[in-house]
Amino acid sequence: MGNLEKDINSVFENNRVKALLNIIYTANWITSAQNEFFKPYGISPQQYNILRILKGAGEPIKVQTIKDRMLERSPNATRLMDKLSAKNYIERLSSEQDRRVVKITITKQGLALLESIPKHLNKDLLQNLTESEAEQLSNLLDKMR
Repeated sequence: MGNLEKDINSVFENNRVKALLNIIYTANWITSAQNEFFKPYGISPQQYNILRILKGAGEPIKVQTIKDRMLERSPNATRLMDKLSAKNYIERLSSEQDRRVVKITITKQGLALLESIPKHLNKDLLQNLTESEAEQLSNLLDKMR
């Protein structure tokens, strides 16, 4: 198990400072682990999130809806979707009624990619927590926000 004080060789003025820095440090640790996990699939964690949103929607949805549902608010969501489109994982559908409206749908290739990705990443990241501890952590993070 990790110990922030040892990991970054630091002492903290109080537990609130330590908790905040631990959240930032842990977020970066999670991001690094996710980047490594998705590398063999040729996508980023953010692109995976977009594909999951589209699969869950079950129908074509607007770009803004995707942006609103993303776990990590990304100003470059359009660029992420451009890359997914270039790989034929998503498709842009123009509206016949209003050419300004574009909806996004996941393709069969995108669905196949999602099916090929193991679902254990998040379980592995939380393997040191019991179900009760995970619930407590989630509740504390909700309370913080």
